[in-house]
Amino acid sequence: MTTRKYFGTDGVRGLVGEFPITPEFALKLGWAAGKVLSKSGTKKVIIGKDTRISGYLLETSLEAGLIAAGIDVVLLGPMPTPAVAYLTQTFRAEAGIVISASHNPYHDNGIKFFAGNGKKLADDVELEIEAMLDEPMTCVPSEHLGKARRLDSASGRYIEFCKSQFPKELSLEGIKIVLDCANGATYHIAPSVMQELGAEVITTACEPDGMNINAECGATHVDALKRQVLEHKADVGIAYDGDGDRVMMVDHNGRVFDGDDIVYIAALQAKFNGTLKGGVVGTVMSNMGLENALKEQDIPFLRSKVGDRYVLELLTKEGWNIGGESSGHVLNLDLIATGDGIISSLQVLAAMVAQNKTLKDLGAGFTKYPMNMINVRYAKGTDPVAHASVQSMVKQVEEELDGKGRVLLRKSGTEPVVRVMVEAEQEKQVMDFSHKIAEVVESVSN
Repeated sequence: MTTRKYFGTDGVRGLVGEFPITPEFALKLGWAAGKVLSKSGTKKVIIGKDTRISGYLLETSLEAGLIAAGIDVVLLGPMPTPAVAYLTQTFRAEAGIVISASHNPYHDNGIKFFAGNGKKLADDVELEIEAMLDEPMTCVPSEHLGKARRLDSASGRYIEFCKSQFPKELSLEGIKIVLDCANGATYHIAPSVMQELGAEVITTACEPDGMNINAECGATHVDALKRQVLEHKADVGIAYDGDGDRVMMVDHNGRVFDGDDIVYIAALQAKFNGTLKGGVVGTVMSNMGLENALKEQDIPFLRSKVGDRYVLELLTKEGWNIGGESSGHVLNLDLIATGDGIISSLQVLAAMVAQNKTLKDLGAGFTKYPMNMINVRYAKGTDPVAHASVQSMVKQVEEELDGKGRVLLRKSGTEPVVRVMVEAEQEKQVMDFSHKIAEVVESVSN
C-alpha cells in the first residue's frame, strides 16, 4: 500500500500558516491537481469554501495553480460542502474543491476534492496528484491558460435543489424552527430553504466574521441551541457544522438528537414510504441501541470503520441507500452522493409533517444504551490492543455482558491513544467495565 504524504481521510488539513496549509503549497496543489485532471477533456474545476478568514488566501492560491495548469475555474464563494459536490455534478466539472476544516476552529483549514460524480476523489487520483507535487511547477503557454469566473447564482441554485428534496405535497407552515448555522457555510442557505418551505425561522450563529465559525455554536456545541429552543418555545432546533455536512437536532423539550437518532428516523420513514433499499449502515461507534431498534423493525444493520467515506463505500457495496455516523453525517444516496446537513434535516421535518408527530415522538422507538469512552495513551511502536492481558480482560467483560452490550478498543488515527468504549444496558456496568479495561490497557502501555 502506497503511503500518503499529504492527503488524509478527508483531504489535506492543518493549522493555517504551517505546512501544508500555506499559500505556497495551495498554489502547487492547485497546479498538480490541474495537471492530473487536465488529462480529460473537461478542464473545469469548481471551488467553494466555508467562512474562515483564511479561505480568501487558499482560494486565490488554488485558483492561480489551476489556471497555470490550463484549467478553467468556477468560484462559488461560501457554500456548504455538499453544495459543492452537487454543483460539481450539475456543471459537468472534472472536479470540485472545498476549502474547509469542517467542525474545527477558524485557525485550521483544509482542502478536499470531489470527483465529477460528486463523490470523494478516488484514492488512485489522489496518489497521482501527490506524485505530481514532487515535480517542478511549470506554466502552460498564455493561449492555453485557464480562466476564472464567479458563479453568482450558486446559492440560489442550491436552495432550489434542497427545496426539491422536500415532498411537494407537504409544507412547513406552522412549524417554528431555531436554526444554528455555526457561523459557517449554511448561513445564507438554510434560513432561506426553511422559510421558503413555510417555516417560522429564528436564526442564531448566522453572522460569520471569518473567525467565529464553530465558536461555541453549531453541531459540536448545541447547548446554546437547546436554550433558544426552550426560550422561543420552538418545535425543533437544527444545528449544522461549519461546512454544512453534519447536523444535530433538538426537540421541543431540549433533548438532543444526534446522527444515530436521525438515521433511525430516516430509515423508518423510508421503510414507511417504500423507498428503503436493504438495510442501514452505521459505524463501529454507532450506539447499540440503534442496532437493536432497527432489528425490531426488521431492518438489517451493518457497521463500517469510522468516517463517512467508509459508510458510503459499504452502502455502495450493499446497494443500500441510508446510513450515517453518530457525529451527524447522514447519507441518503437516493437524494445526494454525500452527507448533507440541510437535506438530512429536511427529511426529518418531512417525517414530522407527514406523520403529524413531534421530533420526540418520531424517536420514541429508539433508546440509547449508556456508553463511556476512556482515552489511554500508549508508547509509539507498541500495540496494547493486541496484548494478551488486554484481550483476556475484553473477553471476560464480553462474557459478563452476555450479548447485552459491547466493547470496542480502537487506536486513534491521529494520536497515540487507545479509545476504550463500553456500551451496556446499565450505567454502572458501563463505568465499571470501561475502567477495568482501561486500567489493563494502561498497565501494559507503561
